[in-house]
This record gives sequence, C-alpha cells and structure tokens, in this order.
Amino acid sequence: MSSDSMKNEDYVPPKVWQWNPDNGGKFSSTNRPTAGATHNKELPVGKHSLQLHSLATPNGQKVTIMLEELLALGINAAEYDAYLINIGEGDQFGSGFVEINPNSKIPALMDHSTTPPTRVFESGSILQYLAEKFDALVPKDFVAKTECRNWLFWQMGSAPYLGGGFGHFYAYAPTKMQYPIDRFSMETKRQLDVLDKHLAHNTYMAGEEYSIADIAIWPWYGNLVLGNLYDAAEFLDVTSYKHVLRWAKAIEQRPAVQRGRIVNKSFGDGAQLQERHDSSDFDDIFN
Repeated sequence: MSSDSMKNEDYVPPKVWQWNPDNGGKFSSTNRPTAGATHNKELPVGKHSLQLHSLATPNGQKVTIMLEELLALGINAAEYDAYLINIGEGDQFGSGFVEINPNSKIPALMDHSTTPPTRVFESGSILQYLAEKFDALVPKDFVAKTECRNWLFWQMGSAPYLGGGFGHFYAYAPTKMQYPIDRFSMETKRQLDVLDKHLAHNTYMAGEEYSIADIAIWPWYGNLVLGNLYDAAEFLDVTSYKHVLRWAKAIEQRPAVQRGRIVNKSFGDGAQLQERHDSSDFDDIFN
C-alpha cells in the first residue's frame, strides 16, 4: 500500500494485501506483519527479583506506577530494575525481549523470585500479577473487586481505539484524513463520557478505593484530559469532562504516580529517568 494510495479517497483494496515497508508512517521502520526476533540481543539483569523492560508510553507507565505505589505501601519486595526498550529503534524485536513477550510489545516483566523465573507480559496481566503477588491495590470486598476488574478490562478493550485509533490518525499518520479522525474522535469522546458519568458518583474507578483499575486507566485517559497525550486536549474539549478532570488531577498528585510516570522516559518534555535501579535514583529529580 503506497503513500499515494493512502491519500486516495477512492482507494480500492486489492484481492490480497501486500506489505510495503515504506508506508510513510511514523513507525514504518519497525512495524512489520510478522512476529519473532529480528536480531540477537540479551537483556540485562539487575539486582532485584523484578526486572522490567519498558518505555514510558501509557502502557509502560501503568507498571512503573504500580511498582512505585507498592513501594509506597512499604512492600520492599516490589523493588525493581527498569531497563529502557526503545521501540523506535526496534529493541522490542531483540531475542531476549521476544523470549519474555512473543508479541514484542512493552511492557514486559521477569520475576526472578520464582523457580524458574516467571515471565509476565501485557500490562493488564502484569498489574493483576503484582496485585495478587503482593495482595495490594485490589479491593478485598468481592463486589468492589469485581468492579475493579470490570474497569481494568474496560481499559484493555477501550484504549486501542484511543491509541491505535484516535492517536494514530490524529498525531502519527503521514496525512490527515477526516473519516478516521472523525470516527475515532467520536469513540474517544464517548469513552470519556462513560468515565465522566461513572466518576460523577465514584471517587475512584472501583468506588472509594484507589486500585489497579485507576492505575490502568489514568496513563491513557488521565494524561489525555491533562493535556499530556497527542496534544489533543482542546480538540477533544476535555474541560467538558469535569469529573474525569477531578479524578485525573487527584491521581496526578500522588507521589508514586509522579515517580512512576517518568521511569523509562526518553522523550518529550519534563523529567526523565531512563533506567531505574533504586529509589535513590529519583533524588536529584524530586529533591
């Protein structure tokens, strides 16, 4: 599919799709229609049981925020090493990373406290794994726990429309195309309205208790309404979602969130901590 055909409003799909590596997209140098490693590269192993390989995209922020929240609760066994995976350079296709996550997406976690070590991939799975491992950040009440998981899986199903849909066509596609931008703007605003109506009657996603549901949703939708994602706050009129804004601002003030959001960050404005190996790594940033 050529760049010209992508611009052509009368484009007719061929009978059999063919991959053109030079498709003009922002990630065209690394995206491909096949799985598996493209090169041999072992991953480093630090001093802690938990080894994270990630990047501070919204999906990556979920896990580093979770780990920092666990440490803030005094759970010292949640100490971790976090190594940068540069997805623009194709680090996610290195052999060591693919062994942890055959889907070649960040984040990916290895837990060396088990024998053999346990691999955990997909951000929602990692959040649930850590919550169960340390018995934290999921409500004990069965009804509230179920509500927490309802919203955790809502995020898993909804955010691709925000990221791969709206974000891609609004911010990353080589040309601006009205149909996909309109389509995914409508869906993103519908999702924000879902959140706004729920948060009108709940302090957090699972009720009055902060949980992994908030940790999963905030990096996507909190960052969006705070103007930190796709430079789209004005375009989406985010100030009209006052309950989402209230929730987003409250979570933004949590010290663990402020720490976790900058771990494995190598782009954009503001503080960055490309690798994290100890809580003292934040001293020069926050002191």
